Amino acid sequence: MRAATVTEFGGPEVLHLVEQPDPVPGRGEVVVAVEVADTLWLETVVRSGVGQDYWPMRPPYVPGNGVAGRLASIGPGDDDSWVGRRVVAHTGNEGGYADRAVVPANGLSLVPDALDLEVAASLLHDGPTSLALFEVTRVGPQDVVLVVGASGGLGILSVQLGRARASKVVAVARGPKLARVRELGPAAVIDSEQPDWVEQVRTWLPDTGADVVLDNIGGTVGEAAFALAGSGGRFSAHGTPSGRFAAIATAEAERRRVTVTGIERVQMSDADRKRYTEQALDEAVSGTFAPVIGQTFPIEEAARAHAAIEGRQIFGKTLLTM
Repeated sequence: MRAATVTEFGGPEVLHLVEQPDPVPGRGEVVVAVEVADTLWLETVVRSGVGQDYWPMRPPYVPGNGVAGRLASIGPGDDDSWVGRRVVAHTGNEGGYADRAVVPANGLSLVPDALDLEVAASLLHDGPTSLALFEVTRVGPQDVVLVVGASGGLGILSVQLGRARASKVVAVARGPKLARVRELGPAAVIDSEQPDWVEQVRTWLPDTGADVVLDNIGGTVGEAAFALAGSGGRFSAHGTPSGRFAAIATAEAERRRVTVTGIERVQMSDADRKRYTEQALDEAVSGTFAPVIGQTFPIEEAARAHAAIEGRQIFGKTLLTM
C-alpha cells in the first residue's frame, strides 16, 4: 500500500509517498480501505517538530487521525457483518494518510447512506470538537455566541451549530474569506484585520457582552476577544493557528466572573469520541451541519495539502483522497 510518510521533522517537503506492506488486523482490530483522510492543523505542527514535548510521534511515521472508506477485513474472531460497509473511524493520531488503516473494531461508525464519504471524513475531528465545545460552554437558546476564526472547519461548524442552538451568532474571520462566512448566516461577520474589529464586534453584542466566546485562533486575536466576554460568560481558549493559545490572566477572569476553559476540556475518551462522531453524522443528515470542503488533494500531494493548511488560504476543510 501507499502511505504519505513524515521522513524527518521539517517543512511540508518532508512528506514522501512510501510503499509499505498491507496491514493485517489483530484481534479487536479491523482494516479500512481508505478513500478519504481528514487533515488537521495540528498534524502540520507535529510534522514541523514543534510539538515533540507533547506528542509521541517520531519520524518515520504516517500522519492522519481520521479516515473514511469501506471495511476491508477484520481480526480473528470478530464479527464480519460490516465488511464492505462504508465507515469512518479515528486512528489514534497516526496511520490515516494511507491506502489501508488499522483501527479498533469498536471505534467504527457507519456512514449514513445520505452522506458522501468526503462529508463524513470532514466531520471526524471538527464535528465532535464543536459538539463538545458547545457542551463544555453550556450554550443555550438565549445565549449570544461569538465565534473567533469562523472560516476553518471547526469555525464553520461552530457557526452552524450556534445558529441551531443559540439566539445569535457573531463571526470573526479575515480577508477574502469574509464573504464565504457571511453565506453561513451569522448575524454579523467582522474582519479581524481591521484595527477596530473589537469595537465593531461590540456593536453586535448586548451591552453585557457575549455569553460564549469560542476562540479558534489563539494568540493576540484570542486575547483581544476575551474583552468581549460578558460578566458570567464562558470563554474557550482552544485554538492555536496563531502559533499559541490565548493567554488569559486568571485574576482578570475571576474579577469579571468569566469561566475560561482550554483544549484540555475537549480531550475525549474513545467512547465519547464515538458518541460525538455519530451525533455529528446525524447532525449532517438533518442539515444542521453542512461542512465546507475547501480543497482535496490526492495522497501523492500530501505535502501540498500541508502547505495549503499552513498558508491559511483555504476556506473550510482540506482532505486527502486515495
